[in-house]
Amino acid sequence: MEKISIKNWAEDDRPREKLLSNGAFVLSNAELLAILINNGTKEASAVDLSKALLNACNNSIHQLSKLSVKEILYLKIKGIGPAKAVAIVAALELATRRDLEDKHKVKIASSRDIAAFLQAKLQYLQHEVFAIVLLNNYNNVIHFEIISKGGITGTVADPRIILKKALQHNTTGIILSHNHPSGNLHPSSADKDITQKIKMAVTALDIKLLDHIIVSDMGYFSFADEGVL
Repeated sequence: MEKISIKNWAEDDRPREKLLSNGAFVLSNAELLAILINNGTKEASAVDLSKALLNACNNSIHQLSKLSVKEILYLKIKGIGPAKAVAIVAALELATRRDLEDKHKVKIASSRDIAAFLQAKLQYLQHEVFAIVLLNNYNNVIHFEIISKGGITGTVADPRIILKKALQHNTTGIILSHNHPSGNLHPSSADKDITQKIKMAVTALDIKLLDHIIVSDMGYFSFADEGVL
């Protein structure tokens, strides 16, 4: 099928030229995606393909950010193949990492600070993970790591691995975290049990367990704020 490159569009319809002339902020989400897609098909422009992709995601960049390459291809949008899907996923991952990098620069002073840091990294995942954030004496993040991965409904955290990581990085404070892809922010009995088990273990090493944060795209739950730490 013949492909029509952006350079062959009418000048007013070229998102690249609009970006160069007026800045990225004037472009719609579809136009920004069209730059990544680069070309359309004989029947549909790159913007048309972008609109179709956004429509499949309820016109939400947030929802699109959750999709893998395979999941984008599963949408079966004619004209969006593996190369275009890879470009889209890579661009959105860069945006997520930029957000996370910005959060690294912020000193952790409250549950809101650490929740923002963690949401930037975990809220787009569709499987559950268990992660740790290690802090120094000044409550600055010195290390973040996903310890284990699970399915949609759960994961397992090994206290021995967490203790090893804490000692390796000479941390004085640790924050536990996991995501709930379902959006439900309430901790389960298992969540509470593992929190207490890890708290006992790190306390013996004179390391403070500062919080356990559950995150989702609906918000966050802080064990410390809710008095269940």
